[in-house]
Amino acid sequence: MNCPHCASATTKERTKKTTLGYRTFHCLDCKQTFNERTGTPFNFLEYPTDIVLLVVLWRLRYKVSLRDLAEMFLERGWVFTYEAVREWERRFAPLITTQLRTKRRGQAGRSWYVDETYIKVHGKWCYLYRAIDGDGNLVDSRLSEKRDMDAARQFFKQALEGGGQAPESVTTDGHRSSPRAIREMLGNEVTHRTHVYLNNQIEQDHRGIKQRYSPMHGFGAFASAARFCRAFDELRNYFRFSCTRGKPASLREQRQNFLQRLTALQVLLQAAS
Repeated sequence: MNCPHCASATTKERTKKTTLGYRTFHCLDCKQTFNERTGTPFNFLEYPTDIVLLVVLWRLRYKVSLRDLAEMFLERGWVFTYEAVREWERRFAPLITTQLRTKRRGQAGRSWYVDETYIKVHGKWCYLYRAIDGDGNLVDSRLSEKRDMDAARQFFKQALEGGGQAPESVTTDGHRSSPRAIREMLGNEVTHRTHVYLNNQIEQDHRGIKQRYSPMHGFGAFASAARFCRAFDELRNYFRFSCTRGKPASLREQRQNFLQRLTALQVLLQAAS
């Protein structure tokens, strides 16, 4: 293992391990001692990496409060406060977002459905811009304090970066900022469609964040709301099970798929750190 302090490959593993069981090493060049988590976002945590990641994943995935998670892991022998869960979400939710966003870059379809939904933050209504493709896969999401031309431009710019390519058509709800923002950010070749029924797919897809957000009774700060919404959408899309039309997947197949993706995600996050 290379030294995280001087990047030297001349290191020697020690027989002593950390309290949590992680291997320790000694660098023969800079004489520094380090362990497997030194130099990663998980360094100095008092809990194993896999436990912390599981807490954050459950926080984003399921309708449980910070206190619920603390109680659930208490039964398993891990004692921490709900404030620890909040801090872990703040630190590692962006890591999950970045890795999943990078993993799906360029995979969005060429037909986008864009809409905004309301999210209450500190007693004030904000606007969550969301876009999915024709197969229901996530293109991007962005929370904005306003619903205006600048917010629309920023969203389409971010969606283009995440999608990796401009779509052939974009369907919106007819908001007056959309046509100009689409032309400026995506190009004049993109077909813009508006119809009362064409956006039903994205409007129904809002139920995911709505069902997750309602039990929380809103967010206390805009930064935490924006962070949670993006991480939630990315994780929900990652675990979304796609099946062939006319051939529904069995419950056993869905569970196997979930476990495989969960294991792959944990490996990905630990490797990225």
